[in-house]
Amino acid sequence: MGFDLDLTLADTRAGIAAVYDEVASRLGVRIDSAEVISRLGPPLEQELARWLPEPAIPEAAALYRSLYGEIAVPRTTTMPGAAEALAEVRRHGGRVIVVTGKNEVAAWETIHFLGLEVDEVAGSVFGAAKGLAIAQFGAAAYVGDHVADIAAARAGGALSVAVTTGGYQREAMDAHGADVILRDLTEFASWFSAWCVPEIGAVSTVIPRPGWA
Repeated sequence: MGFDLDLTLADTRAGIAAVYDEVASRLGVRIDSAEVISRLGPPLEQELARWLPEPAIPEAAALYRSLYGEIAVPRTTTMPGAAEALAEVRRHGGRVIVVTGKNEVAAWETIHFLGLEVDEVAGSVFGAAKGLAIAQFGAAAYVGDHVADIAAARAGGALSVAVTTGGYQREAMDAHGADVILRDLTEFASWFSAWCVPEIGAVSTVIPRPGWA
């Protein structure tokens, strides 16, 4: 099973805002952290390009990453239902990969801080570029809060499960072709259990691949 990280498993908004504020202060530039966290998902350099000239981006990105563990991670909390969702996957014998736009070091730091049980992490990928990691892991479904996560699932040959805990609501997820739409991960366990074990006599439209994760 595959999951996005920011605003899917982890509420990173306060931490990310704090890091952007510190970066802006140290470099003497304007970055509206409230605006930044309204569109979490794309890679760091893509967001920095909205605020800085291209030659300044590498320095700012390096500074951001050097500060993330100290400033952002302690301000991070789990999204509602996240731990229970991963436990449900384990209960059915599945494995978990996190595929995220966040770099792998920061992703692992976040996961360990929150005490989440994850088998693999693929970082610094966004949208359809996530598909390779999803496919290589063999994830039968991928869960994310961004419309780009729908493209990620498609690229990885996985079922797209959308949660409306980020910047996109049900209508947008539906318009982009999500296979399943959940309000948040508190609804995941009941959906996942039914998906894995269809009721007798029901016709399952989704069949997990052999060795599914």
